[in-house]
Amino acid sequence: MDHRLSAEDRKKQLVKIGLMMLRDKPIHELSIDEIAGEAGISRGLLFHYFPSKRDYYLAVISAAGRRLLRVTKPDENLAPEQQLREMLVQFVAFITRRRTAYISFVRGAAGGDDFAVKVYDETRAGLTKRILTYLGTPEVADEPESREYLRIHAWLSYTEDLAIEWSGLPEKARPYTPEDLINHAIEALHLLRKL
Repeated sequence: MDHRLSAEDRKKQLVKIGLMMLRDKPIHELSIDEIAGEAGISRGLLFHYFPSKRDYYLAVISAAGRRLLRVTKPDENLAPEQQLREMLVQFVAFITRRRTAYISFVRGAAGGDDFAVKVYDETRAGLTKRILTYLGTPEVADEPESREYLRIHAWLSYTEDLAIEWSGLPEKARPYTPEDLINHAIEALHLLRKL
């Protein structure tokens, strides 16, 4: 292991290791000793980069939020309806692939740590804004108290929960194919907007 990494690169490396370990464990179960060991540094040196365990966890949660926004960003050359579908395809695939980490991200926010809640809320607001843009109403993103904003935000929670529950079932027991689930979510979105 190269010990000559810059402080910034070392921090990135430690966060990356945390993200990798999140695939199999919820955030509060990540072991600082394991992470330091994986990076080839001492536990004490990890705390040189992150003042506390909480600071480290929050850096990992922030990175998870950024990653979600990055991987769900569709090709901007697609038509808006296709961008919405592509975002959902990536969103459902992301939840399915990283279910443990994703639940940890959601429940970390639900657990009430102020910073985790802030990261989750910012990520959710970013996704909501994207959806509003695909629907041709980007200005609504600046009106979080409006009915349309609240409806889209709630629909995203519905779709997220559906994907979490669905991906937790054995593949043979899943009542939807991934495509059916996405079609259902889009149909639900259009119905909600008519209410």
